[in-house]
Amino acid sequence: MQVQTIEHLLAAAAGLGVDNLYVEVDAPELPALDGSSTPFVNLILEAGIRAQERRRSYLKVVRPIEVIEGNKRIAIRPASASSITYTIEYDHPLIGQQTYAYDWSQETFLQEIAPARTFGFLREVKALWAAGLGLGGSLQNTLILSDEGLLNEDGLRFTDEFVRHKVLDLIGDMMLLGVPVIGEIEAVRSGHALHARLVSRILESPESWVLVSAETHVPAGRLRELPPSLVASPQRD
Repeated sequence: MQVQTIEHLLAAAAGLGVDNLYVEVDAPELPALDGSSTPFVNLILEAGIRAQERRRSYLKVVRPIEVIEGNKRIAIRPASASSITYTIEYDHPLIGQQTYAYDWSQETFLQEIAPARTFGFLREVKALWAAGLGLGGSLQNTLILSDEGLLNEDGLRFTDEFVRHKVLDLIGDMMLLGVPVIGEIEAVRSGHALHARLVSRILESPESWVLVSAETHVPAGRLRELPPSLVASPQRD
């Protein structure tokens, strides 16, 4: 069984530092809620977070990895901490070119990233609806842009909410690796497809990373040889 539209939940888990989570789903996709990660954050906090007696492992990038597709690209480079710099560019008066630099912290995620909602263009939304797709999309869970402006009467939560949501999506997509990542990510005109290609490229390039914990580091490609106490549990969607 495949479960779609999981990135907002995974971003919420990542932002809260949760890497062992059981989720029951009775449909092929998660609910959109308000189009951001904040409702999932609230549900996780309501359920409660508990520290476990296992050391967390991190995937630390030691060699640059880059994916390029036309004028779109995404790269991850070695760094001592995790960060994302994301640039988007749309020919629309409310967007234009926006760049957001995110240094990983729980407080910043909860206040500046989690509330950012997904967005779409009216002409594209109408085409999806005509094809019987995206029927759950509405002004209650999506920022919908006409050619001239924004249809949502409540307006934007941030002037650069569009690029912040792209950062949110990337945080969720990177959780597909199963372990937190230490590295500097730069994305330009990227999206889910390129995020997924970067995840695949990382997994295909074990020479470009090592697994590290608080006490030791493990050469690339030796995940199965680690004792259980040093291996982060893979995510289950």
